[in-house]
Amino acid sequence: MTAAAARRDRIKHAFLWPAFLLVLLISLFPLIYALTVSFQTMRIVPPTPPRFVGVQNYAEILQSARFWGSMWTTAVITVLSVILQYVLGFALALALHHNVPGSSLYRVTFLLPMFLAPVGVALIARMIFHPYLGPVNDLMRAIGVGNVPFLTEPNLAMAVLIIVEVWQWTPFVTLLMLAGLQSLPQEVFEAARVDNISAWRRFRDITFPMLLPISVAVVFIRLIEGFKVIDTVFVLTGGGPGISTETLTLFAYNEGFKKFNIGMTSALSFTFLVVVVVFGTIYLALAQRLTRRYA
Repeated sequence: MTAAAARRDRIKHAFLWPAFLLVLLISLFPLIYALTVSFQTMRIVPPTPPRFVGVQNYAEILQSARFWGSMWTTAVITVLSVILQYVLGFALALALHHNVPGSSLYRVTFLLPMFLAPVGVALIARMIFHPYLGPVNDLMRAIGVGNVPFLTEPNLAMAVLIIVEVWQWTPFVTLLMLAGLQSLPQEVFEAARVDNISAWRRFRDITFPMLLPISVAVVFIRLIEGFKVIDTVFVLTGGGPGISTETLTLFAYNEGFKKFNIGMTSALSFTFLVVVVVFGTIYLALAQRLTRRYA
């Protein structure tokens, strides 16, 4: 390396390292501080001095029926909504890829929900499923069913949350799967058509296996994002009726911003992190085995 090249490298490092260290500090300090607080009892209201309690916060969380209930609720909403998002998103991507009439208009229309704020979507859904003023219940009354308590009956409230999640985030899956379809080599499909292979077999034996890596990535992204859902639940049901639709993130929010129990909230956050990491590791291990089977 010449002296001029070495000098240029030193100049690059002089600009890069301060920014890197600053970002690292901003990222790590809250994480380390929250981990420290998770081993303490600390309240803002009424203000109480921090007191080290070891793993007591974590023990209380693991013994809490509310924690396990919120984890089950989070898993049900996330898994069911992601399955529906993937199936519908893949189907829409296939339809758009084959240039159905009006596909240009559909591409723009299908992507609109993804660009809306989740809070706005939840407010719209809350009005749509309103027991007296909502158009869905207007339809129910028109067909003689009567008012349906969509947001005050636990199973129906869960179903509404899943519907809202599917409606908003299916376009994300459609967009990525459509990009994957458009990147596939067309020569393979042309050869399959020459051999008179049916459309279903082309999908089963060619399209799906070739799109499996991107499918794994898309589902993984949506699962991780789904586990963090809070805004839609907070606005639409508030975790109710009771705590039947309370997710892990909403549980942590209630502990931190309603009870001001900062120590417990920090412990909940790290417990949630462990749950997501374990779930993600299991998913990737199973996905890798499935990918190898089709490789």
